[in-house]
Amino acid sequence: MVEAIKPLALGTRRPGVMEGLGGFGALFDLKAAGYRDPILVSGTDGVGTKLKIAIAAGIHDTIGIDLVAMCVNDLVVQGAEPLFFLDYYASGKLEVSVGRAIVAGIAEGCRQAGCALIGGETAEMPGMYAEGDYDLAGFAVGAVERDRVLTGATVTAGDVLLGLASSGPHSNGYSLVRRIVDRTGLNYQDNAPFDSKRPLGAALLAPTKIYVKSCLAALKGEGVNALAHITGGGLIENPPRVFGDHLAAEIDFGAWTLPPVFRWLAEAGGVAPHEMARTFNCGIGMIVTVEKSRAAAAAKILRESGKTVFEIGRMISRPKSGDAVILKGLDDAWRG
Repeated sequence: MVEAIKPLALGTRRPGVMEGLGGFGALFDLKAAGYRDPILVSGTDGVGTKLKIAIAAGIHDTIGIDLVAMCVNDLVVQGAEPLFFLDYYASGKLEVSVGRAIVAGIAEGCRQAGCALIGGETAEMPGMYAEGDYDLAGFAVGAVERDRVLTGATVTAGDVLLGLASSGPHSNGYSLVRRIVDRTGLNYQDNAPFDSKRPLGAALLAPTKIYVKSCLAALKGEGVNALAHITGGGLIENPPRVFGDHLAAEIDFGAWTLPPVFRWLAEAGGVAPHEMARTFNCGIGMIVTVEKSRAAAAAKILRESGKTVFEIGRMISRPKSGDAVILKGLDDAWRG
């Protein structure tokens, strides 16, 4: 297994990597990576029960992208550049072809994020996992110059909210997704009701978008005050993590078109609009909060880096109701 994945890891090398895969530990040189006065930022995550769909559908080559994305998208919201990544892959009995497909996805995610895959752990634990099951987790470390740490402290009323399009549910809400699939009686090899070109399993496994390079490009400009990765908690619980109690995010659901997968989940599962917004990203995977006068320039940079950008709202003084997020046109969007 180690020999099978060594070429994949070597394909992610970047300045700062000092040792190859296979040692007891991996070394990374921050000075060689170009940092003067760095703050380290770290994060660990998994892909939740999306793994169950990958296993049931027999599609293992994209779940690794999800794993990297969930970690590195959390790093960039602090202004950090991801430097290196380590993975943990465990199963009852190691299947090299499956393991290599998973690590190939991890390597692809690292390439998209510009970080190096410098190590990990492959554990074979008979009796711990059912036949065919496996678990997957990841850990990423990034760095940002001390004077460039992004905290959200500069967010003010009047700032514009730019939403970056997601590829689907990303890696959140999949316990609910699986229950809805069970309720419909579909299997993952059937045609997706919301995507005629793909089987249901493949459509639901669309990998999480990685926003690192786009956001780092925007941060090189002026006026970006905060970034919010829209993960578990959706558009209700994530935006307030990057602004003060005196502010609220006003988000207009009429500013973008809801992707078909979310309409199908709401209809097939009988899920109310507010619950959809609390559970899923609803088509917006990252929110960039930027000064109004610089919003157009930031949007241009983000689009030039390949991301689809919507102006989805603004920051306001928090109303007496105390709501940190105000969703305009929520019910209408689901009826549209």
